[in-house]
Amino acid sequence: MSSEERVTGKLWGVGIGPGDPELVTVKAARVIAEADVVAFHSARHGKSISRAVAAPYLREGQIEEHLVYPVTTETVDHPGGYQGAMDEFYEEASQRLAAHLDAGRSVALLAAGDPLFYSSYMHMHKRLAQRFEAEVIPGVTSISAASAALAMPLVEGEEILTVLPGTLPPGELTRRLRETDAAAILKLGRTYPAVRQALKDSGRIDETWYVERASTTRQKIDAADDVSDSDVPYFSIAIVPSPSNARRDDAAPQGELVVVGLGPGDQAWTTPEVQHELSLATDLVGYGPYIDRVPERPGQRRHSSDNRVEAERAAMALDLAKNGARVAVVSSGDPGVFAMAAAVLEVAAEEQWRGVPVRVLPGMTAANAVASRVGAPLGHDYAVLSLSDRLKPWDVVAQRISAVASADMAFAVYNPASKSRTWQVAAMRDLVLEHRSPDTPVIIGRDVAGEQESVRVVRLADLDPAEIDMRCLLIVGSSMTTVVENEHGTRVFTPRRYPG
Repeated sequence: MSSEERVTGKLWGVGIGPGDPELVTVKAARVIAEADVVAFHSARHGKSISRAVAAPYLREGQIEEHLVYPVTTETVDHPGGYQGAMDEFYEEASQRLAAHLDAGRSVALLAAGDPLFYSSYMHMHKRLAQRFEAEVIPGVTSISAASAALAMPLVEGEEILTVLPGTLPPGELTRRLRETDAAAILKLGRTYPAVRQALKDSGRIDETWYVERASTTRQKIDAADDVSDSDVPYFSIAIVPSPSNARRDDAAPQGELVVVGLGPGDQAWTTPEVQHELSLATDLVGYGPYIDRVPERPGQRRHSSDNRVEAERAAMALDLAKNGARVAVVSSGDPGVFAMAAAVLEVAAEEQWRGVPVRVLPGMTAANAVASRVGAPLGHDYAVLSLSDRLKPWDVVAQRISAVASADMAFAVYNPASKSRTWQVAAMRDLVLEHRSPDTPVIIGRDVAGEQESVRVVRLADLDPAEIDMRCLLIVGSSMTTVVENEHGTRVFTPRRYPG
């Protein structure tokens, strides 16, 4: 028989699950029993967990290939470093398996969990699958086993699960934990101190569980923050479960109030940190249209109210938190800019609420959003004003408009008009014209990042109050604000340098 006609063996990547031999699939058990060669990995101590799991399915007379890792940490004397040592090992191991395959023998390479999920099998697959027939048998992952051990859902509905290696830099791990609903952190062992710190820095430590050797007779479950750093083996996992199931049954309700900003309009402008807090909240409190922008979650209570009852809304939210709820008070834009943060903190200063922790999370402001649509009109010193005289007298508003106009700063104007307030825009325009040129650019942003977005640039003298409503935000330029028209549209900027 010529070399072109020779019959080669088949490579099987066999997932054997998380450790319990009864979690080996029927197909995996059959392939292990039928294979001519069974290959498995171990550390230098020689004890292979994979072989121990597969032992009930082995038969007499099979060839065993024991592949021993040269190193298990990144401390190594190899001239190519840790990666060089591992590449050399995988190359030698693939040659050992290739010799059997060339001889026509079938090879079952055992892989803990699933062969293509953080497994050494994939390194053999990359080196051998183009030369020999190869098939992968999926296995139960440690994540599924840990979730089952906790008897706790990982994710529900539209929640997002993120799988993270504990070897990530702590800052990156912290960021990703803040951004996701649920998480599974693998590759613990010596990385656990850094993982624990990332869980603390991201605010997730109290909802995280530690599962060691899931599904085996040595399985251990504990609260993540109660585990000693020195007692964490590699085969352990940290689970941050579904926000809908994060609270421990034995934990006393710990109420908290978080004031969040959704940003303007588009959900893409809501920060990951805010999205995470919204997913954890048991109760949402806010103005109806803002609450409606938050995706609904099973079991989450929504308390909508009119936009003119800020103190009452704050008191209700604080009362919910005082009684153990995790409350998110929702604002559009940034909660600290003409929004709910000040109202909540003012009410929270009363003696009856002093025990309620209050946090504020920032959001993209409407002023910054509108500015971005035309360029950088707020590129130098600027002010932010509200034309509403509902909470302060018009005399104060007018005094501040004149002061900002005379100081030659660009300024953003919130709450320019409403159904009951129709004259303030004209009054503001006239006050500014006492100090600014009629050609001063004014940006009119309406429903920015919303379905009816429009942004226009007009001269100050041409500002028409009839075109302005409560969904608008205005930006009035300084004497230095420049308008540039070109094939790409209108661009407005206020230079950072000032004459003289």
